[in-house]
Amino acid sequence: MIFTLPARVASHPQTFIPHLFYALVHLGGFGLLALSFLDSSPLFLPLGNDLLLVVLTASKHSLFVYYALMATAGSVLGCLTVDALSRRGGEKGLERIVPPRRLNYIKSRIKKNAAWALAIASLVPPPFPFTGFVAAAAASQYPRRRLVLVVFLSRLARFLIEGTLGIFFGRRLLRLARSPVVLYPVAALIVVSIALSAVAILRWAHHGKTSAAG
Repeated sequence: MIFTLPARVASHPQTFIPHLFYALVHLGGFGLLALSFLDSSPLFLPLGNDLLLVVLTASKHSLFVYYALMATAGSVLGCLTVDALSRRGGEKGLERIVPPRRLNYIKSRIKKNAAWALAIASLVPPPFPFTGFVAAAAASQYPRRRLVLVVFLSRLARFLIEGTLGIFFGRRLLRLARSPVVLYPVAALIVVSIALSAVAILRWAHHGKTSAAG
């Protein structure tokens, strides 16, 4: 079973958005790696990597474990980026990543039991603030190796579950994923996420220069 764009969408090259999602599908595991990295960076892409994982697994059941591992690897790499920024900035830098209305709640969960808080945040889908928990754990100097291990195991479990859903409900999910009603919003989120991630990187770099100058 191969994922293809609907004829009325594929026949119009200027429709960049659905073609972007289609390109990510054809990148396979590397598309998952990139999208999962963005999802776990300071600016996440809600459910984008989850949908891509399900579509890919539904298309090729035999690569089920490979896709889950690539998604997990991308997520861990994104978390390492958040860890590096937050660990250096400490609790004062958390406000740049975590919304103020959630900051106290996340900090209290991390202080109570960081490992469980990270595991739950890794398993639960958006809008649960996964990146915020990683940032808070790093800012509180939770050991990096433990953070990576917890995130790796929890994310792998999540992606294996989603891949299983892709295997059992593949045909129905692929029909839904091929619909322009789904393709356009999902791919639009990808474009917005990439643009905002670039802005965030520039903002972090500017803040770093300002801090160094001060």
